[in-house]
Amino acid sequence: MSCHPSFERLRSRPIAGLSIDVQEYRHLKTGALHYHLAADSPENVFLLALRTPPNDSRGAAHVLEHAVLCGSERYPVRDPYFLMRKRSLATYMNAFTSADWTAYPFASQNHKDYFNLLDVYLDAVFFANLNPLDVAQEGHRLALNDAGQLEHRGVVFNEMKGVFNGRVSSHWATLCKYLFPTTAYRFVNGGDPAEIPDLSHEQLLAFYRAHYHPSNALFMSYGNLPVVELQQRIDQQALCRFESRPPVASFGELEQRYRAPIAAQERVAVEGAGSVSHQTHHLLAWLLGPSTDLLHLLEAHLLSRLLFQDSAAPLLHALETTELGSAPSPLCGLEDGNLEISFVCGIQGSDPELADAFESLVLSTLQTIAEQGVAKQQLEAVLHQLELDQRQASDDSYPYGLQLILSALPAALHLGVDGGRDPAELLDLEPVMVQLRAAIEDPQYIKTLVRQRLLENNHRVRLSLLADVDLNQRRQHDDQAQLRQLLDSLSKQQYQDVIDQAAALEARQDQPQDTEVLPRLSLQDIPADLKVPQAREDEAVFGMPLSCFEQGSNGLVHQQLVIEMPYLEEELLQWLPYYTACLTQLGCGPRDYRQQQAWQSSHSGGIHASTNVRGSLLDVQQVTGHLTLATRGLANHHRALTELLYQTLTDVRFDEYQRIRDIVAQKRLAADAYVMDSGHILAKRTASSGFSPAATLTHQLSGLRGIQSMRALDERLRGTSDEGPMMEVIAEKLRCIHRRVLAAPKQFLWVGEKASLAQQRQDLVDIWQGFDAGGFGEFRPLQLPPVSQQVRQVWTTDTQVNFCAIAFPTVAIDHPDAAALHVLGELVRHEYLHPVVRERGGAYGSGCSQDSNIGAFRMCSYRDPRSVGTLEDFGGVCAWLDSTTLTRNQLNDAILAVISYMDKPVSPDNDAKQVFHNGLYGRTTEQRKGFRERILAVSCTDLVRVRETYLLPERASLAVISQSSDEIVAWAGEQTFEIMRL
Repeated sequence: MSCHPSFERLRSRPIAGLSIDVQEYRHLKTGALHYHLAADSPENVFLLALRTPPNDSRGAAHVLEHAVLCGSERYPVRDPYFLMRKRSLATYMNAFTSADWTAYPFASQNHKDYFNLLDVYLDAVFFANLNPLDVAQEGHRLALNDAGQLEHRGVVFNEMKGVFNGRVSSHWATLCKYLFPTTAYRFVNGGDPAEIPDLSHEQLLAFYRAHYHPSNALFMSYGNLPVVELQQRIDQQALCRFESRPPVASFGELEQRYRAPIAAQERVAVEGAGSVSHQTHHLLAWLLGPSTDLLHLLEAHLLSRLLFQDSAAPLLHALETTELGSAPSPLCGLEDGNLEISFVCGIQGSDPELADAFESLVLSTLQTIAEQGVAKQQLEAVLHQLELDQRQASDDSYPYGLQLILSALPAALHLGVDGGRDPAELLDLEPVMVQLRAAIEDPQYIKTLVRQRLLENNHRVRLSLLADVDLNQRRQHDDQAQLRQLLDSLSKQQYQDVIDQAAALEARQDQPQDTEVLPRLSLQDIPADLKVPQAREDEAVFGMPLSCFEQGSNGLVHQQLVIEMPYLEEELLQWLPYYTACLTQLGCGPRDYRQQQAWQSSHSGGIHASTNVRGSLLDVQQVTGHLTLATRGLANHHRALTELLYQTLTDVRFDEYQRIRDIVAQKRLAADAYVMDSGHILAKRTASSGFSPAATLTHQLSGLRGIQSMRALDERLRGTSDEGPMMEVIAEKLRCIHRRVLAAPKQFLWVGEKASLAQQRQDLVDIWQGFDAGGFGEFRPLQLPPVSQQVRQVWTTDTQVNFCAIAFPTVAIDHPDAAALHVLGELVRHEYLHPVVRERGGAYGSGCSQDSNIGAFRMCSYRDPRSVGTLEDFGGVCAWLDSTTLTRNQLNDAILAVISYMDKPVSPDNDAKQVFHNGLYGRTTEQRKGFRERILAVSCTDLVRVRETYLLPERASLAVISQSSDEIVAWAGEQTFEIMRL
C-alpha cells in the first residue's frame, strides 16, 4: 500500500463483506487525515468534510457551503459549481451542511472528469473568494420590492424558510433545543430564517478562517483510482500551502445530562383555520450515548427496530392503534449522524391534554418489555433486517461508495479529533453482528437494554407541539412590521446602500464570465458503449413468463410479480392508491396484519406494491400499465419470498377495517409532508395534467388532486365506526380491484446470483401450481380516454415559499423531435433558469426537462420567494432563446448533461430491474441505444426548430402552489386562473 511522499500510511483494514480495503493516511504537513476505500469500482467518489459546529443559528456554515462554490482563486467565475455540472459526466455532485460538519462530495466514472472536479472543489473550499455580493445572493440581503418596501432575500434564507415550512424539519429543530441544551446541536446549523439576517459578512469570514483549514478537514475517497495520484493532486493543489494547527476546539463535546426528565411545550404552525383539535404532536426523546462505538450503535439500532420495525413491533403497534392520536410521528426511530445517538418516539393528530397519557403509554409499553422480554423470534427478525441492510448494495439515492463514506464519516470526524479508534470499524458490521446473535440468546439481554437505555435514562424530553393556525400569519405580520420599522429608521445613506447593493448585484449577475478557465469534457470523452445487463428468458411457469438476471447481489435475491394493469372504471381508479397501500399491509389468510408483518420481517426486507402507467413509444395518448409486487431477502430464504408474494396476492384480507382506516390516516399525513418537501414535483404534475391520460391519472392519484381527495377521505373516516357502512363500501371497492388484478396476466422477475436460480424456479413451480387466473373472470386491459387540455391553477396552502411550474405539450420518446427536446431542457435549465430564477429571483432551485412518457416540456421553481415574477420569467424563455445565438460549447454542455443522466450507474439489482421494466413499455436496449445516438447528433438548428414548434406561449399550462394572500388571489383572478384550496 504505497502513498504519496507528502502522506504517511497509518493502517489498513480489509472488509470482505463489502469488498473494500479501508486505508488510512495522514498528511505530514497539516495532519489532515485521508481515508481511501479501495474497491474494484470504476465509479470513483471523493468527499472533503470540515468540522463546522455552530455557535448560533445564523447559519454561517450553511451560507459558506453555498458561497465557497461561487468563485475561487484559480477559478474566479461566479458559479463554478453549477458551471461544472453541465460540463461534466459526474454521476453525483453536491454539497451539504449537517448538524456539525459540512461536506463536498462528487463521483464520476471518467478519470479526467474526476480530477477536473477535484481541482475545482479543492480550490473552492480552501481558496474561496467570498465576494460580498455573492454572499448577499446566496445568503441573505435586504432589498426593496416593487412597492418600495424592504424584504429579506437570499437563496439560503429562502431554502431554510422552505425547510422550516416542513413539519418534520421544524419539529426536529425544536426538539434539539431541549434534547441538546448545552452543545452545538441545540442550534440550527442550516440557519433559522429568523436569525439568518443577523449574520454579517465579517462574521462569515471569521467562521471561514476558523473552520476551512486542512487541519480541520477530512478527506475520503472510494474506487479504483491509484491513491498516489489522488494524494499528489490534493497536496499540490491545496495542502502544501498550509501549516498544521489544532482542530476546532468545540467539536466533539458530549451533552451534559439532565438529572430528571423534562417536559416542554412549543407552538407550531399548522394549516387550516378554526379548530386546532387533533393537531397536537407529542414527542418523547432520549440521548443514548456516543455513536462512535459500533456495538453501542448497533444495540441502539436493534432496540429501535425491535420497537418500530413494523406494525408487529410493540411500540409502533401501540402508537398506531391508540386513540390518543391519529398516527405515529415521522420522527420515530434513531438519529445516529451526530456524536450522540437520539431515540425518538411520538404521535401526531393528538390534543394538548393527552401529553401525560401519551407518555404513560410509551413508558408502560417499555416497562412491559423490560419485565417480560420479547420472543426470540422477534429478535432474530430484527437481526435479519440489519443483515439485509448491510448486504443491500445501494438504494441509488447516492453512489454506493458515497453511502459507505457517509456511514463512516461522522465517526471518522469525531474520532479524528483525538486520533482514537479506527473509524473503519463502523463499516465492518459482521464481527459485532456475531456478538449480537450471541447476546440475544440471553433472555435478560433485551430487558436490560430497555431498562438501561430508556427507562432508567433521565436524559428524557417530552415535547408537546401545539397547533397554531395563525402562527405563520403572525410571524409574517411581525416580520413585515420590523422591516417597516427598519425602513423608517434608515438614514439616506443606508437607504442608498440598499439600492446600490441591488444594482451592483444585478450588474455582477449580468457580467459576462470567462468560463473557459474551468476544465471541461468534450463529446469525445463520452463512452461509446451503453452497458446493459441481459435477461435470461427462462421457461414460463404455468403460462407466466419468467425473466432472470444473474447479477452480483451480495447474497440477496430480488423477486417481483409483475401484473398487467386491468381496466378500472373511474370510480374504482380513485381507490387504486389505497389498494396498493393496503395490499401489503393487511393480514393474509389466517394471519392478521400484525402476524403477517412479523412473518414478512422474519424472511424478507418487506413487500411493496406499486403501479406504473406510461404512454407508448410514439403516442402518449396510448397507455399501458403494470402493478408490481416486490420483495427481497437472503438467498437462503428464496422459498419464503416466493410464498410471501403468492400469499399476498391470493390470501390478502380486506376485513381489517380499523387497519384500513389507520393506513388512510398515515398516507394523508405523509402526503401533507410531501407537499412541503416536494412541491415542485406536485406543481409540475398539475401543470402537465391535461397532456396525456398517464399525466391526468398521476395528478388524480398522487398529485395535488389526489392529496386533496385523500384529506377529505381521512376527515370523513374520522367520524365513522369501524363496522359502519362506509368502511364496508371501501372494503368492497378494494375487493373489486383485487378481483380484476387476480384475473390479469402475470410474469415473474428474478435478480440474484446464479447459484440459487435453479432452486428459485422450482419454488415457483411448487407454490404457483394451483393458481388459476381464469377463475376470477375475464381480463380487460387498462383503458384511459385521450386527454388534451390546458391547465391554469393556483393551489393555496399554508406555506412560506412558493412552487411554480409551466408545461408545454410535446411528443413521445420515439418521435424525431424528442431527443432535441431533452437537450433543450438541459440548455434552458443551466443557461436561462439558473441565473434568472435562482440567482436573480432567489429561489432555492429551478429545473427544466422533457418528459417523453407524458409528452411534456416542463420548467419549475423550488422554495421560491416569488410566484408571479417567476411565471413571468418562465414566459420569457422563448424571447431569450430567440435572441440567443447558441454556441457549440453550450450545445455540447447540454448533451453532456443528458448523457450523464442516462448513463448514471445504479446498483446491479436496480440496473436489472430498470432494464426489465423499460422493456415492458418498449424501451428495449436497442431503443435506448438509438435514442442515445440521437441525443449525440442533436444540433443547434434542431433546438431552434423544436423551440418554435412546441414552446408556444398560447399552449402553455401553468400551476402554482402558494399561500392564500390577497395579492395572489387578485392576480389569479385577473389572469383567469382557477383557485384551488389544498
